[in-house]
Amino acid sequence: MKILRSAFIPLLAVVLALLAGAALIALSGASPVDAYTALLEGSFLGTDTVPWTEALGRTLEKATPLVMGGLAVAFAFKAGLFNIGGQGQLIIGALIAGAVGYGFQGLPWIVHMPLALLAGSIAGGLWGTIPGVLKASRGAHEVITTIMLNFVAINLTDWFTSKVWREPGLLARTPKIEPSAEIPRWGDLPIGFFVAVGFAFLVWYLLQRTTFGFEIRTVGLNPNAAEYAGISVKRIVVLTMTISGFLAAMGGAIETLGVVGRYEPGFNAGLGFNGITIALLARTHPLAVIPAAILIGAMEASGAIMQFKADVSPEITDIIQALILLFVATPILVRWFFKDSPENDLSVGSSWGSA
Repeated sequence: MKILRSAFIPLLAVVLALLAGAALIALSGASPVDAYTALLEGSFLGTDTVPWTEALGRTLEKATPLVMGGLAVAFAFKAGLFNIGGQGQLIIGALIAGAVGYGFQGLPWIVHMPLALLAGSIAGGLWGTIPGVLKASRGAHEVITTIMLNFVAINLTDWFTSKVWREPGLLARTPKIEPSAEIPRWGDLPIGFFVAVGFAFLVWYLLQRTTFGFEIRTVGLNPNAAEYAGISVKRIVVLTMTISGFLAAMGGAIETLGVVGRYEPGFNAGLGFNGITIALLARTHPLAVIPAAILIGAMEASGAIMQFKADVSPEITDIIQALILLFVATPILVRWFFKDSPENDLSVGSSWGSA
């Protein structure tokens, strides 16, 4: 019953966003029925030329970095922190994973792939440590510092890609990674997605079944009470931002090693920011991040087929995603439509972790 109540706002937000999207599609001259049929075919059911396993695999491939990005934001929320730096942490992880992936030759797969994956994730974790330390030591707000670090990361990775680790040729990108660093596929299904699902369960266990997780949630609910109880709030802030950065960067590393095969600027654009949508849609629950990411991943995977079969522009799917975020973040709108009770609100004030 509690699960159903928690899912009430997100489900209705999705329904309202799809209805508003249908109105936009109709106004653009296309058929909403054809558009949503194409969405299902492109993401799950398949078409005459695309088998359903390939469609499902593409959806899970799109959902993988979204799961990790959503986990990164949701994890920080639990400590009352708003990590907007997921995009910067993600591309740092993608770049370092790509560099380790092509820079080491002759290593067996069992060593090379985990090494590249961990190197990228640890680099992103260290990038997340910076705003954590600044907040713990100087009180710098993490929203400001993570936004600024996003710009630093984007320009830093562009410089590395165009000057330091550039592949010869016209395009600014790193060389292709060694086969020994690739994350394989299981038929049409990406193994990286199952790695991300494993991390979702790991984060849930950490938060709900360990003393460290209890400390994180306590700091998120009331940092003053946590300090009075003997919990080092500064330590929790630094560690939470580090782990949050680690999770976001792993999404980028999986994207490099399992999908792109190298680091290319612009390929990961927006994936880190989508983590905010995923985390809010999941109401900061680590396991709910999985279906939320699959939903958004399905929209992204079917964008081309919606455009081809129903003449729906890709911008429509972006608008639907934005409407989902709007309805989830402002539950008063949903209550206005459906008369829901106020206790289902997601707190977006000083205590994100209370959600």
